[in-house]
Amino acid sequence: MSFPIHRFRRLRRTAPLRALVRETTTHPGDLVLPLFVDENADHPIPVASMPGVHRHTLASAVETAREAADLGIPGVLLFGIPGEKDEVASGAWADTGIVQQAVRALKRALPDLLVITDVCLCEYSNHGHCGLLGHDPHGAVRVENDPTLELLARTAVSHARAGADIVAPSDMMDGRVGAIRTALDAANHCDTVILSYAAKYASAFYAPFRNAADSAPQIGDRRSYQMDPANAMEALREIEADIAEGADLVMVKPGMAYLDILWRVKERFGLPTAAYHVSGEYAMLKAAAANGWIDERAVLIETLTAFRRAGADFIITYAATDAARWMRSP
Repeated sequence: MSFPIHRFRRLRRTAPLRALVRETTTHPGDLVLPLFVDENADHPIPVASMPGVHRHTLASAVETAREAADLGIPGVLLFGIPGEKDEVASGAWADTGIVQQAVRALKRALPDLLVITDVCLCEYSNHGHCGLLGHDPHGAVRVENDPTLELLARTAVSHARAGADIVAPSDMMDGRVGAIRTALDAANHCDTVILSYAAKYASAFYAPFRNAADSAPQIGDRRSYQMDPANAMEALREIEADIAEGADLVMVKPGMAYLDILWRVKERFGLPTAAYHVSGEYAMLKAAAANGWIDERAVLIETLTAFRRAGADFIITYAATDAARWMRSP
């Protein structure tokens, strides 16, 4: 088939023409803002490796969420930093835990805000792992899968009881979605949505987050339960299993280095899918912008558009408020 000369360039000539034929759009309603809430903080504490991000008090978390909602951002994802940590991460499921307090405060102040809670043990355990520790037959320390499931389920139920709309297990234990769905239904929280970190890779891009949340492993690493970055088909098997266990939404994490995975997941399953623009990706963008090497606004919008083009229905990003502000202005 032959095309008339200049057909493509004619449609790129002006901004209104480009907007008219644009295939992918990104709006504030496509974004979710992560928030760190620190039980020990008496004022917002800047995170040095993530410019613009803070560890919040309950009051400042509510005000930051209010600002996001006013910009058209529909939801927040909560991470808690407890006052104390222990071997069994008891702060994760305590009804008086910092995330549970934050959920209640947010729902009182902003009842229409979607409140999503991260369900994991790493931020609450004194060893920094996402599950309970035990030993293999040779005496080596390992993360115990099945005993961890009960605690993850208790955590999800406590979040739902506090008012969370969506619980998001990020631990990567086998069977966690099924255990959480069963526990939620038994506790009469049948309407609570599960967003599974279904394809969560053992990535080097998480380092700034671990500093912000004080959640780096004290022993070993997480490669025995998070996914090998070299694997793609495994991600599809992980997601298929989570959907079968009752996941309502699925996530690919990290985002930028895994756009191929995001595309495959959306094409294969068609389930509402999130991309997580993770801390390292955010920090690199901020550092390059601070040095004058890139146009922060242009690169951020291009990055978020890439997630949407690859199949993301929504994007979790620390840059949500900046992006929403820029999207709303010419």
